[in-house]
Amino acid sequence: MKRMFFLIGISLYGIAFYASTSIHSHKQETVVVEDAGKLLPTKMKEVKSTHSTKDLQEWVKQEKSISIAGMQHSQGGHTVYPYGTLLDMKRYNKILDFNPTEKTITVQSGVTWADIQKKINPYGLSIQVMQSQNIFTVGGALSVNVHGRDIRYGSLIDTVNSFRLLKPDGEIITVSRKENSEYFSYVIGGYGLFGVILDVTLRLADDELYQHRISTMDYREYEEHFKKKVKNDENVKMHLARLSVAPKTFLEEMYVTDYVLAEDQRKLSRYSKLNEEENVVLPKFMLGMSRYSDWGKDVFWDTQKKHFQNSNGNYQSRNNVMRSDSTFMEYENANRTEVLQEYFVPVDEFASYIDELRTVLKEEDLNLLNITIRYVEHDEDAVLSYAKNDMFALVLLINQGRSEKEIKKTEKVIQKMIDVTLDHNGSYYLPYYSYPSKKQLKRAYPRIDEFFQKKRELDPDERFKNLFYEVYAQ
Repeated sequence: MKRMFFLIGISLYGIAFYASTSIHSHKQETVVVEDAGKLLPTKMKEVKSTHSTKDLQEWVKQEKSISIAGMQHSQGGHTVYPYGTLLDMKRYNKILDFNPTEKTITVQSGVTWADIQKKINPYGLSIQVMQSQNIFTVGGALSVNVHGRDIRYGSLIDTVNSFRLLKPDGEIITVSRKENSEYFSYVIGGYGLFGVILDVTLRLADDELYQHRISTMDYREYEEHFKKKVKNDENVKMHLARLSVAPKTFLEEMYVTDYVLAEDQRKLSRYSKLNEEENVVLPKFMLGMSRYSDWGKDVFWDTQKKHFQNSNGNYQSRNNVMRSDSTFMEYENANRTEVLQEYFVPVDEFASYIDELRTVLKEEDLNLLNITIRYVEHDEDAVLSYAKNDMFALVLLINQGRSEKEIKKTEKVIQKMIDVTLDHNGSYYLPYYSYPSKKQLKRAYPRIDEFFQKKRELDPDERFKNLFYEVYAQ
């Protein structure tokens, strides 16, 4: 009898213990989430991740405040909201359909560009438009409407046939330029504020063999070089330039890489194997030196320039051009971080813009590490278009402290740079930290009020939120 009571007691204890732990495991606990900029650590209710469309539908119906994330390389709180739910889309990453004949591919939004490249490279196909690095998710790239080195295809929005969108009410719709078209130009470049992009069908390009053409020049020569030797030469397919931030040649010297269609495309097979990132130690060391001294910046610039000059005449496949190194740029520091800015300026304004920008920066204390330049053709398909003319896009890498004092110091300089950009009929890119003022936002994006109004119309309960929306729309 005693044995029986003992066993019953043990069983009841076990049930009670299981119930208590089960309840505890489902208890909602806050989690601190950071994006790549590390300036906005945000307490969120929870992070949810799945490969199931049904799960996503249920979560969207249940949760009150939702943010959406891929690799979280947006740096302005676009993927976080206080005490909201974060949908981490990286597991939602199947390739759903690939048609080599039609040159199209349909992928879930958590697929990375690297995943697509591995799938399509054996078929002699390539992505039309993406960032210079292939580490990002397709959904994230759509949400910020990226552009890249290609000068013939425009922005990412131009390569999209259609996508499926999970709306705030849980309904799933197909969106294209003809079907549910009111969503098309808002969701692409919409920073996750209209719903969850589930999957997308993209148009592909042929993989090609390019030959590097490297030129070193004064910044005043760049506009003419681009117009005559790049834009007007149909054999130049991709383009990238770098502008010196080294003290000896600050914003004066440039080197330019033009990717010229090789005369003999039969050589492509020799270069078509996808490259993996190697030998990151030296560039990582050199970039590290440039963070902490002017001497380091001069050495890094001279080393970079020589390296690229030595690559003149080299061959590279289109797919490998679109696999730019990124590991060497990784940076971990408890007190500092690195942020990006991107400014768009009309081609005809370039030299005068650089002169004024140099004047501002020589008066300010800003640890500027790198400026790369791409070209973006006039394209206003997206409501929040950054390319209102044919533009040069200048991407700036800045090292700064994380303290409130350092943030304010950087904000002051960046607002001055943005004023210069706007005065030259330019614009700036929105995925980065919220340094620009509301007044600057309206100058750069005249349709921003329309954008926020449409967001409230299509998401009346404001289910999809992020800190970008909180700062600028309220």
